Parts: sequence; C-alpha cells; structure tokens
Amino acid sequence: MSKKFLIPLTIAAIALLGIACQQTSESNANANANTTETATTTTPGPDNSDITTTTDKNGVKTETRTFRNNPRVSKVVVTTSNGTRTVKVYSPSGEERELKSQPEKALDATGDAIADAAGWAKDKSVTAADKTKEGAKTVADKTVDTSKKVADKTVDTSKTVANKSKAGAKTVVDVTKRGVKKTGNTIKKIVNP
Repeated sequence: MSKKFLIPLTIAAIALLGIACQQTSESNANANANTTETATTTTPGPDNSDITTTTDKNGVKTETRTFRNNPRVSKVVVTTSNGTRTVKVYSPSGEERELKSQPEKALDATGDAIADAAGWAKDKSVTAADKTKEGAKTVADKTVDTSKKVADKTVDTSKTVANKSKAGAKTVVDVTKRGVKKTGNTIKKIVNP
C-alpha cells in the first residue's frame, strides 16, 4: 500500500476513535451525576441551630441539626431509610450516642433537653459559678445599703453634734456676757462709790 493511502486512513481512524472516547466520557459523567444526585436544603432551627436536610436518589433522608453554641450538644443527625428512623447525638468533644428517648423531638427540642435524653450530665461547675456570682452581687448590694445607712446616720449625728455645739457655744457666750456685765458693774461701783 502506498503512503498516500495510509495517511488519510490513519487520520480517519484517529478521528473515529476520538469521537467514540468523547461519547463514552459523556455517558460516564451522566451516570455519575445520576448516582450522586441529592437534594439539599438548610433552614434555621430552634435554640440557635441550623437544620440541613439531604435526600439522596435512593430516598434516604438525612436531617442534620447543628447547634452554634450549645455547651452540651454539637449536632443531631436523623436518618430515615425505608421507614426506619435513627437519631444520633454528638457532643462538642465528638462523643456519639444514639437517642432512644423521644427521637421524634430531636429536631425541635432544646439542646439541653436532647443532652438530658442522651444521658449527658449537666456541667455543675457552671451552676456553681452562677451561684457564686449571685452571692457576690448580694453581698455587694448589702454592703452598699449598709454603707448608705452608716453615711446617713453619720450625717445625722454630725448635724446633731453641730447643733448642740452651736447651742452650747451660745450658752457660753451668753453666760460670759452676763459675767462681763456683772464684772463691769462691780468695777463701776468700786470706782464710783
């Protein structure tokens, strides 16, 4: 065969091979898109949380409730598959527990109620700190009240002492005036008999 005949035949074969590969890639991409197709929505939830709902093509529904700042629960994952519902609760440290008590309320209850249902104890140090803080406020309030009472009594006592001192001074002045007048009268009698 001649080279002139083989070159166009080789170019035609490469073109056909390229077209076939392109069609296979497109069909694989479509197949992958169909197997990973999911519907996802995110909505705000109660108790400062967000709920993300995902449903895959097999009908498995996963609802993930993520708490923004709960010290006892970080997230709750509710998975529904073929009518079976499982609820898992995760602590901020990553501990996982299955929620068997009232799983139907997992997306509505408060974080503390979910933590209680999962069996996680409440942090008592927070309660003690709150009580200490309240006690300190009470002591401070009583100290301020007592200080005000002492200040008021001191002012009243000072006024009383000032008034009595003023009255005493007037009495001393009056007695002194009388004594001076008597002395003056006595001297006049002596000088002018």
